[in-house]
Amino acid sequence: MACWALQITGLILGGIGMIGTFAITAMPQWRVSAFIEGNIVVFENIWEGLWMNCVYQVNIKMQCKFYDTVLALPPILEVSRGLMCFAVMLSVIAFLTAITGMKCTVCVGDNKQVRSNILLAAGIIFILTGILILIPVSWTASNIIGDFYNPAVHAGLKRDLGAALYLGWLSSAFLMIGGAIFCSFYSCADKPRTWRYSSHSCHRPH
Repeated sequence: MACWALQITGLILGGIGMIGTFAITAMPQWRVSAFIEGNIVVFENIWEGLWMNCVYQVNIKMQCKFYDTVLALPPILEVSRGLMCFAVMLSVIAFLTAITGMKCTVCVGDNKQVRSNILLAAGIIFILTGILILIPVSWTASNIIGDFYNPAVHAGLKRDLGAALYLGWLSSAFLMIGGAIFCSFYSCADKPRTWRYSSHSCHRPH
């Protein structure tokens, strides 16, 4: 029962991380307007994501626009796109692999060693997905913070950490914790016990 509860917990954490991976890949709130100095009064709010940027002005509906060309994008944005798309794919594979190896499925029979191997694979993929998410999220956050404290960058061009970055760190944590739970089943797999001596061999006749 305890193993079953842990499997469900790992699957829920991995599922939340997978949904978060989809969300942060699509969200435009990676870089948002930083309201400092002359920008304290909110007349315009800018969001910049992996695929589009959005502008919200007072009394005007928000307008979003996809980036015109891939060739003009900065390298950090191109790399982030690739890593997040790969993370989305891996999160789905890990989730489906975890379901396949759980006790509630019958496609792998009752072989506990096979199940533990499948859960180990799912756990490793979950952890790898979490690491992949950390790279673009932390890289983007580092650039934002660097520009924010750089006096050479104009105040109007400075950005703040968006909600997608915080969700990225949270999703990465969920994925890696869920992956660690599934990996733990490999070391706890039931293995046939062998006894070198029977109970009778322990007693020698005098």
